[in-house]
Amino acid sequence: MRDLMIYVKEIRGSCDIMKVGYYCIVRGSRLSIPESPHFCFYALQSILPLIPAKQRRIEEPEDWLPRTWEVECPDPKGQVILCIKPIEPHEGHKIKPQGA
Repeated sequence: MRDLMIYVKEIRGSCDIMKVGYYCIVRGSRLSIPESPHFCFYALQSILPLIPAKQRRIEEPEDWLPRTWEVECPDPKGQVILCIKPIEPHEGHKIKPQGA
């Protein structure tokens, strides 16, 4: 299973909770928020169902999941774009998402 970084790539509306560059790390079944002050629960719930699938390497040519890395928060006013990025196990907390 791959480790993942989930980060705020873009905010097209307005969000009082998160800023571009906020991120969390998923390692196995553990979620950590290393440097971001917090991560919006509603944005997180939009991406949680995808995490187990994104941790696996999918090799089926007709599957859409390997080609999809961005998810939008369900808040219509916020339009927060989250990006799921696979990371190497040794990358620790030294990672900085794009835009941070």
